[in-house]
Amino acid sequence: MSVALDPPRIGARWVLPFLGAVTFLTAIGNIGLVSVMPTIGRLLHIPDFLVAGIFSLSALTWAISAPFWVGRIERKGPNPYIRAGLFGFVLSMGGCALSVELGLLGLLTPFAAFLLFSVLRSTYGLLGSAAATATQALIAVETAGAARTRAITTLAGALSLGTIVGPAIAPMMIVDPLGPLGPMLGFALLGGLALAGAFICLPRDRHRGTPVPGGAAAMSLALVWRRKGIGQHLSFGLLLCSAQAINLYTIGFVIIDRMADDPMAAQRMIGLAMTTAAAAALLGQWGFVRLFAPSPLSMMRIGTAFALAGNGLAVFDGHVYAAVVGFVLASFGYGLARPGFSAAASLAGATEDQVAIASAITFIAGASITLPPVIASAAYQWWRPAPFAIAAAIGGALLISHLLPVLVRHIVHDER
Repeated sequence: MSVALDPPRIGARWVLPFLGAVTFLTAIGNIGLVSVMPTIGRLLHIPDFLVAGIFSLSALTWAISAPFWVGRIERKGPNPYIRAGLFGFVLSMGGCALSVELGLLGLLTPFAAFLLFSVLRSTYGLLGSAAATATQALIAVETAGAARTRAITTLAGALSLGTIVGPAIAPMMIVDPLGPLGPMLGFALLGGLALAGAFICLPRDRHRGTPVPGGAAAMSLALVWRRKGIGQHLSFGLLLCSAQAINLYTIGFVIIDRMADDPMAAQRMIGLAMTTAAAAALLGQWGFVRLFAPSPLSMMRIGTAFALAGNGLAVFDGHVYAAVVGFVLASFGYGLARPGFSAAASLAGATEDQVAIASAITFIAGASITLPPVIASAAYQWWRPAPFAIAAAIGGALLISHLLPVLVRHIVHDER
């Protein structure tokens, strides 16, 4: 797995491919865990909204801690914080496996297992935000214009590729004698190998690392959000990512219920849906973008339209295949719109703003997973199309209010 940036100015030539590999690996583990959690939740008799709450708590930790890392990344460079993110990944996966095992053995009540799982999962939220901010800021300050859009989209493609592999291999890792612990233990092992590789591929000496310049140390999250042009794209991203989180964290429950079958039997369909959806997102990022070279604003417009169409299909057709096809269409749209808003926000700022913008984008990634999936899961209990309807409403609102041509003039660099 490699990521090529234009121009490749960051340290040694193997650093950027390693960043792509890390993004790919963590996506495998995180989305693979999402794909099996509905089944694990049903086995442990944990309510659906609490299963969604596990990831919401981790995301809240991620969002709160993101601004904390900015000044430290500027002083020491990104390398130590990328290692810290990998350590958090390994710790959370191994700890989550332990909590599930204690619950299955009856040594913990379902609620106690939920609490332990949530706390251990939150370690990745705390440390993973450091790695995400470091990576995003590093790319932003080393590229400009079209090169930055391509770099952000390519890294997003590495993320999408991981989300293809994760749900595909997670069901195959549920094997005797490990059962549902298999995926978590397997992902922890892969994370350990990547952490070992980080000490080889990334310089240990802070003076050999790449300090990240910028004015973010003195800039709060609220301030960067108020900057002319930047905040509009960040607000778009927060709403868009909330819609995607609603789809991603409820699709497993929807498939289980629409199939009206045993949760373990539905697991294959969940894995297929998530894998196909991730492939659609990757097609947008590595196919559509490379072929047509759309501007960030065009990516936002087209992507939001696809997300709206996919959710609308799942609202008006109650069959399981409508939910899957709608999820795939929406994922293609999210795959275009997410790197689109990231590039638009970055291009709307000057060089000294880039670390602060990176921190805001990291914050969005966590904040969007806090309340929206929990609210949608609770609404799902009384109206089955609710998650898709909420996501569709968000998409419609974005098309109406956030994608007007007036935003174009706030792009500082050439948007293409």
